[in-house]
Formats: sequence, structure tokens, C-alpha cells
Amino acid sequence: MPRHAATARTALVVPLLVLLSATAAKAQFHAFDPGVRSEPSNAGEPLAGLTPSQLAAFQAGHDEFERVEGVGDGLGPRFNLDSCGGCHAQPAAGGSSPPVNPQVAVATAFGARNAVPAFVNLDGPVREARFQYHADGKRDGGVHDLFVIDGRSDSSGDARDCDIGQEEFASAMRQGNVIFRIPTPVFGAGLIEQIPDSAIVTNASNASGLKAARGIHGRPHRVRLDSGTTNLNGNDGTIARFGWKAQNKSLLLFSGEAYNVEMGISNELFQTERDETPNCQFAATPNDVTDTDGAGSDGRSDLESFALFMRFLAPPMPSPDRPGGARSISNGRTLFKWVGCADCHTPQLMTGNASVEALRNQPVRLYSDLLLHNMGPRLADDVAQAQAGPDEFRTAPLWGLGQRLFFLHDGRTTDLLEAIRAHRSGPDSRFRASEANRVVDGFEQLSEPQKQEILNFLRSL
Repeated sequence: MPRHAATARTALVVPLLVLLSATAAKAQFHAFDPGVRSEPSNAGEPLAGLTPSQLAAFQAGHDEFERVEGVGDGLGPRFNLDSCGGCHAQPAAGGSSPPVNPQVAVATAFGARNAVPAFVNLDGPVREARFQYHADGKRDGGVHDLFVIDGRSDSSGDARDCDIGQEEFASAMRQGNVIFRIPTPVFGAGLIEQIPDSAIVTNASNASGLKAARGIHGRPHRVRLDSGTTNLNGNDGTIARFGWKAQNKSLLLFSGEAYNVEMGISNELFQTERDETPNCQFAATPNDVTDTDGAGSDGRSDLESFALFMRFLAPPMPSPDRPGGARSISNGRTLFKWVGCADCHTPQLMTGNASVEALRNQPVRLYSDLLLHNMGPRLADDVAQAQAGPDEFRTAPLWGLGQRLFFLHDGRTTDLLEAIRAHRSGPDSRFRASEANRVVDGFEQLSEPQKQEILNFLRSL
């Protein structure tokens, strides 16, 4: 063979091998969760445009949010943790579960005699436990706190004479009667609070035909009478929006309930103890109320401070180019809308004419419609709260997702791709099919590089 012919043949073969190698590599590629963004963000910062007095209220609220409560402060008798900031810590105050679960240490802190339940792990999410049913078969659904103050003696009080025991979680687990919830991030919560009901309702009706074709039928969480008319008493018939099932209307109510349920501290909204065992009471009156003899912010109750901190807490800023680069993120944002994810995870709503200028007529880029949706048996927790059914959940806001560690209401996964796929499940004998099925099907029909762009976009938030 002439030398020039052999050279020409080699020149043809080498590019062909490169092309075949690239094609094989592309065929073997599988989309994956890029993981938690590590670069600094504005998480935990106050809203822009606050007045000096509002900034002072934000800082005072932040300090109370981070403060560790003791026996003498009213902690317990039953509790899940001893501070708000311990649960809402990732990536900053106001976030969700941190990488090291503080519940493991608090179980035996200051001599407390608690066993750590099997479902609480050092590298797992902060969890609260709810029992689905009472022993008589009637619905329960309430929080059963993990720990008791029995044996604890801290600088604020001595509970060594408190003689109560923990709940029987092991037996409830064997009976399949326990479900879990993890902390919801509260970044940008003040903006969410100021979205008018009319904006939520209008958004729900937008593109209703397309949503219906995809099987999406979300609804606002309103409390209603049996007659179907709006209940103008007890949560006043307006749209609730905070919590995994949108069970709370306002940040003040959200704060008061968490203070009482998660830390056992009675307060202005919840004046009685959840556990009234006599020798476990170390405050003769509700533990935290407004001091009417105080002056200015000094008289403010803790839960009012918590609410102001969350109200003035800025939403997290998305990354323009991480992970995957700006082009990939832009493509992912487009595909997110195209497959139908944005039908529930609405990119933006608007606040109304709020009294605080920094909250007034502002865009809220939360990626949520704040509606309840049927999520199918795979995600159903079999717990009803107010008018939210056992298979319904509020669309979780996605802002800040890029720095979140645990996903879904129970923190069952750290993998964003697994969380997406958990949204799909058909009907069974008890629960309807998930409203997300056709959208997840659309996601699965994308190429692996396209799936990756959606994952990159989500982790950029």
C-alpha cells in the first residue's frame, strides 16, 4: 500500500474513533444531583430596604431565634429541641436541618435521661414524629415529642424530680403508626405572608386547561363549614400558607405553635402546657407573654420576636452560574417550565400593599403556588390537618434549594433526583394517584443531559 494511502486511512480512522468514543460516553451519562452549593450566599440576611428600627427588631428576633431554652425558661416537659435556630440552621438561621443533628446531643444534655429514637441519626435530619392513629383506631395526627426533661438540671432550673417517660416510639414504629416531618425553611417568609389571597386564587386558575390535562388540580387551604360556605371564624376563611400542609395562616401563629409544640413552651397564643404533670412544671404561669409593663421592644414576647425575624428575613439569592454554568441553568429553567414543573412550582407571585415598605408590591420568586395537591400513596403521610387531607401537601417553595441537605416532608432522601421521582405514584386502595405523575413522566422522557440541566437549575436556586 502506498504510504500516502495509509496516512489518509489513519486520518479517517482517528476522528471516527474519537466520535465513537464521545457517543459511547454520552450514552453512558446519567443525570445526577450536583449536590449542595458550597459558596457563600445571603442566606440569613435581612430584607433590603428595612428601616433602622425594623433592622433592630430583626436582630433582636434573630437573637431570640438562636437562644437555647432551659428548664427554668419553660422548656418541656416534652420537647423536640431547645431552640428554634437548632432546627432551622442550614445554611444559616432560618433554614432547614443542619448536617449534624442537634437532637442527638440534646437527648442527654444536662443529665437528661432520654434514649435517642432509632429514627434520629447524627447525620440525619431534625425530625418531629406524629402518630397517625390512636389505640382505638381514631385519627391522631398530632406531634408526639421525642424527649422529656426528666433528670435534666441546667443553669435555669432543676428537673431531676420530674418523673415522666418518653413515648413508646419503638412499638409505634413496629405498628407502622409513625410519620415524620422535618423543618421547613422560613427564608422570605414575610414576603409569602404578604401575598394577597386573590393573587393565589388567580394564579391557581391560570392555564387551568393545560394543568387539568396534566392532572393538576391544586386548591387553597381554607377552613370551611360542612355547608361548603367559607368559615368566617377560626382562621377566618382566608388562605393558610405556612407548614407542610399550609396549616397556618400567619407567622405569629406559626411561631406560637412551634414554640409550644417543639419546645413545650406555653405562650401568648397557646397558654396551657401540652403535658400538665404537676411535678414537671417549673413556671406557674404561661412561659412567654408580652410584658405590658415593659417599654418598647423590651416588652415584646419571644414569639412576636420570632415572627418579626422571619417577616424581615430575606429570601436566598440564586446563583447565576453554579452548578453547570449560566447556559445550563438557563436551559434548565426553560425545561422546568416546559415539562410542567412550574404548573405547581410557580416561579413568581407578588405581594400586595403591605404596611412595611420593604414588603410592599414586591416580586416573590418562591417557586410555589402555595396550594394543596394530592401527592399519591408514595408521599401520603395519612395525617389530616384542618382541611388538608392525608395525601395532600402544600407545594414546597424551592428558593434556597441549592443549599438544602434533606428533601421531602420527612427528609427521606438527600438526593434531588430521588426526590423528583418520589413525586410519582399511581393510586392504591386508599389514596388517589399523584397529581405530579404526568409531569414526572415528562421529565423521565427527557434526555439525560436535559435532566441534568433541570437539576443544575434547581441547585442554582
